[in-house]
Amino acid sequence: MLSILQAAGWPIWPLVACSFIALALIFERFYSLRAERIVPPALLADLRQFDAAQMPSADVVDKLNQSSLLGEVLAEGLRAVIDEPRISDQHLREVFERAGRRGVRQLERYLTTLGSIATAAPLLGLLGTVIGMIEIFGSQAPGSGNPAQLAHGISIALYNTAFGLIVAIPALLCHRHFRALVENFEMEIEQAAERFYHQLTRHTHAAMRAARQAATPGAA
Repeated sequence: MLSILQAAGWPIWPLVACSFIALALIFERFYSLRAERIVPPALLADLRQFDAAQMPSADVVDKLNQSSLLGEVLAEGLRAVIDEPRISDQHLREVFERAGRRGVRQLERYLTTLGSIATAAPLLGLLGTVIGMIEIFGSQAPGSGNPAQLAHGISIALYNTAFGLIVAIPALLCHRHFRALVENFEMEIEQAAERFYHQLTRHTHAAMRAARQAATPGAA
């Protein structure tokens, strides 16, 4: 491998760096973009059984916040209702939207870098090819034919082109795969948050009715 890198010349080193970065990002995204870390099935089942008449304690909300990305979004809504039981529907929806946007940013983390590597790697390989061709033509100048320089130029041209594609193809496939996962998780989080929002509004509406009845003269 070292001899191949030496034969490919200096243009191969940016591609080597891109390959290590892409590999690290791919492993990190495979670890992070798992259903149990984003939208655990157990949490979705508990959400369907949630009783808005009884708000959970602060410890339960903290555990929910640490459980998953969906838990962070739901915990934001719970904290808002616990802090202000008569919160307006619009304000509560804004709380969920802000939490959802933060969650989407976490899901999309590093995907731009991975996509950039998938785009740049073939161009870096092409750069190495052009440099190799320049050396080839330079070695064939009149009166200065140099077979060793010709072979070196061919090595630079071919190795860089091949390595650029070797880096780009897996990076592109993984980027597309992660992008599809993110879109699916976004939809699941949005649906779960919308369902939880309607459950919480039943609690806030009940709190508003109780406040109005308490403020009405002669109310029991």
